[in-house]
Amino acid sequence: MRVIPPTELGPAAQAIRAGQLVIAPTSRWYMICADAANIEACHGIFAGKRRPAGKSLVYIAPHEADYTDTFAFSDDATRLAAALWPGDLALLLPWRGPGREIRYPAVGSPALVTRPGGVLAALAAAARIPIAATTANISGDAGPQDRGPAITLAEVEEFLTESGLAAAVAIDGGVCPAASHMTIIDCSRKDASLVRAGMVHQRAIAAALGRQP
Repeated sequence: MRVIPPTELGPAAQAIRAGQLVIAPTSRWYMICADAANIEACHGIFAGKRRPAGKSLVYIAPHEADYTDTFAFSDDATRLAAALWPGDLALLLPWRGPGREIRYPAVGSPALVTRPGGVLAALAAAARIPIAATTANISGDAGPQDRGPAITLAEVEEFLTESGLAAAVAIDGGVCPAASHMTIIDCSRKDASLVRAGMVHQRAIAAALGRQP
């Protein structure tokens, strides 16, 4: 596995386009990433993580305009995206137009969608294709001995060994300080509803919506 700094994303973008896996840091923890349209690469992530098939990977678009071109935003989704993206918020969104979900089965329907900042956003922009990503850890209910997803490259290496996955490139982001999940909001219906609490506080969500979700 080649380790590169966040300032030199060319090899990581090339690996994504070639159907390989890439490790990328966030403020929360390290993520394992693939071309969202590459079914084989995404299936490898599911298999290695032992992740249930119905638990989607998160979709990251290469450019801001791609989100509204690809997904249907309700009024609530528009408010949340305007107030809290880029950020640690994922929205469940319906696809805009029939058949689009067939190309990206790993991100589900409705799709789990985020617009991050930092390295993940830069990686998607450099790759120029949508990326599917998830945390670098084996799936399952977190017990008292489960430390959660990797927050260092040493923990990433342990995850790759345990999962049997091979990442072509890892972007070195140092220690990820937050060690917490994204907040997930279901915006596939008219009224948004909280699916999972996380980094974006419920008060911030309520302020963006003008009410409690």
